[in-house]
This record gives sequence, C-alpha cells and structure tokens, in this order.
Amino acid sequence: MSIHVIGVDAYALGWVGVELRDGVFGRAVLAATLYEIVAGSSGAAVIGVDIPLGMLPDRWRAADTLAADQLGPRRSSVFRVPPRAVWQENDFASANRVCRQMTGAGLSRQSWALRAKLLEANAIWERHPGLLFEAHPEVSFRTMAGEPLPFSKKTWSGQARRRELLAANGIVLPERLGPAGQAPPDDILDAAAVAWTAHRVATGAAQSHPSPPEEDAGSRIAIWY
Repeated sequence: MSIHVIGVDAYALGWVGVELRDGVFGRAVLAATLYEIVAGSSGAAVIGVDIPLGMLPDRWRAADTLAADQLGPRRSSVFRVPPRAVWQENDFASANRVCRQMTGAGLSRQSWALRAKLLEANAIWERHPGLLFEAHPEVSFRTMAGEPLPFSKKTWSGQARRRELLAANGIVLPERLGPAGQAPPDDILDAAAVAWTAHRVATGAAQSHPSPPEEDAGSRIAIWY
C-alpha cells in the first residue's frame, strides 16, 4: 500500500505543500489556507506543518529550546512559543505585556506575525490530532545531514545543500512545479523537508523534541524529526 504524506510550510501569501508517495516527490501545491490543503489531502497518512501546534497554559514549551539547541548557527530559526493566553490577545502590545507577566520575558514581533496562521493550524490540529503534527525544517535538514547546516536557507550555498540533502533521501524536486513554483524557493525546500519527516512519522521512524512529548489537556506537544 502506498504511503502518501504531505509537508506544509507557511509563507507570506498562504501555505505551500509538498506531497510524497512512498518517500518520492508527487506534487507541490499552493493554498490560501491550511484548511484547503487538509481538505484536499484525501488518503494522506499524516500532514506535517511547520508551525507550532500546542501551547502550554503557563510556560514556554520545551520543544523549542531542545530543537534550537541542536541547530548551532541556525538556532535563531526556532522561536520560543509563549503560553496560550498570550495568543488570545488581539494586539502585539497586549500580548507582549501578558508574555512578560507570565514568563518574565517579552514576545518577538516575528513570533506575533505568525499569530493568524498559528491559530488556524491549531484549530485544525485540535479537530484532527492524529492527522497533523509539528515539524521544523531546519531540524529535519539537520537530521538528514547529521550536523547543523552552516549556511542560511536564503543563500545560494544553503539552498544547494538543502536540495542535495533532499535528493540523497530520494526527494528530487523538479524544475517545474506548476503554480507552486511561484512560492519562494526556501519555502518549497522547507515544505519538502517537513514532508520527509512526515514520511518518517508515517513509517514509525521519527523522533521528537522532547521525547516523550509534553502533555497538556490530552494534547502531545513536540517537534518531530
């Protein structure tokens, strides 16, 4: 039986997904919402998402610190996810104030900019906890390479290395991706890396930060790789 999985990355205009069948590239898709990708994913065993899934009620998540510690020069690509109440605020100033009150540290504007996509993803995850899981592309690439990657995904050298790693793991991205080719190259590479982890999850080979995942109200919070 064919194993069908999807890796999804958020980008400025929406979401980009890479589908694998038996670990090999199938197609890439663009969507305005994550829901569109999930709704069109009939037959997918799992869908990996490069967005935090699950917030704790009163503290930072262990997953983010553990993942960042593995990334060396790429550690800043992982942002710490503050408690749930922070995300329930409607503006950055209020959220930052609540974050400082609860954790003693502020919230980055980069993190807050992901709020709409984070809330969208978490709403779907809560309805389909067995379908969606969280991954981080840099953690996936680090696992493929066996060491942190020295060059940013925004650089020529960084993108060439990431394509090499994907190809070495059987994921060869074609030059023509149809409409999905309009997405930034680094976001497509990220989606492909998350798809690689999705295949590992589907086949039972994946690991997680932390291991075992943190538990909160029945949810299992972790970054898989």
